[in-house]
Amino acid sequence: MNEPTPDVITTDFKDRRGGLIAFGIVLILLGCVCVLLVAMMVLTQVWMQPAASASGPRPDVMAGGYRTMLGASLVYGALAVMFIWLGIGSIMTRRWARVLVLILSWTWLITGVIAVVGIAAILPTALSTAMPPGAEPIPEGARTAIVAGTAGCLSVFFVLLPVAFALFFRSRHVKATCDARDPVVRWTDACPPAVLGLSVALGAGAVSFPLMMVMNPVVVPCFGILLSGAPAAAALLVMAAAWAYCAWATCKLKPEGWWATVVIFAVSTVSALLTLWRVDLVEIYRLMKYPEEQLAQIQQFGFVTNRCMLAWVAFCSLLMFGYLWYVKKYFPHRNGTSQ
Repeated sequence: MNEPTPDVITTDFKDRRGGLIAFGIVLILLGCVCVLLVAMMVLTQVWMQPAASASGPRPDVMAGGYRTMLGASLVYGALAVMFIWLGIGSIMTRRWARVLVLILSWTWLITGVIAVVGIAAILPTALSTAMPPGAEPIPEGARTAIVAGTAGCLSVFFVLLPVAFALFFRSRHVKATCDARDPVVRWTDACPPAVLGLSVALGAGAVSFPLMMVMNPVVVPCFGILLSGAPAAAALLVMAAAWAYCAWATCKLKPEGWWATVVIFAVSTVSALLTLWRVDLVEIYRLMKYPEEQLAQIQQFGFVTNRCMLAWVAFCSLLMFGYLWYVKKYFPHRNGTSQ
């Protein structure tokens, strides 16, 4: 998220308003795609309801379908609002839009690379184990083609597209264009982009915790045990409040906000690792009211194991702590100077 930050607005730059408009249109189109996905999920659920009622499915299956649809709709709805809002800001050459799109691009790229690598590693095993008993296995060549095609398509959207956004919006010409056309001091100017990205992520996490109580039965790992029901809901609300404070404090560049974030992530990491060490993953899904058929499918996939999840949590935690160490330099010492 580093970018050129000249002390004064330079007049020696190429006006990139045309590019800002073009990328803004792409962002708006991405938002429209998210809106269509929400509509498709809702309509699919509505169309499937009469057939499901006629076949008499179990209530837990129907409830699980509604929860999945609701959760996905909320996520894609939020993405639609974000893309369209940022697209309009880019078209209007707003300084805040450039900074937020840059944060989005790097977040999009990092998560996209991890997702593509993970899917490329998992998909071959999934294609081998997901076949019903007695069915002919997928030929090796076909499996390779499916994996390559899937990874290639995902790479376009999750790697190449965010790379294009990141390279464009970090350009000094784009920054100078926005500074010249939007000379008003914006709320994003008071916080370095790297720290602002952390603050936005913490704020999004704070909002997501209450939503989790709507989408699924609440299960919270807590130092080797699982909390469910009212204790889990209370824990999520406490976590939401803590993350909201960290989002505000880091955005204001308060050192105590950085330390609170480090402590919260350290405690959360230890809690998650201890729980995954002691509790079977299937038990977590069972408390979340997954139907037994889905639990059997989860157990069928050999890569869905506690060991894999332990490695995944440890890997993500190392990335997070590395990022926290990187942004520490932006928070002032007790004497008021930057570190």
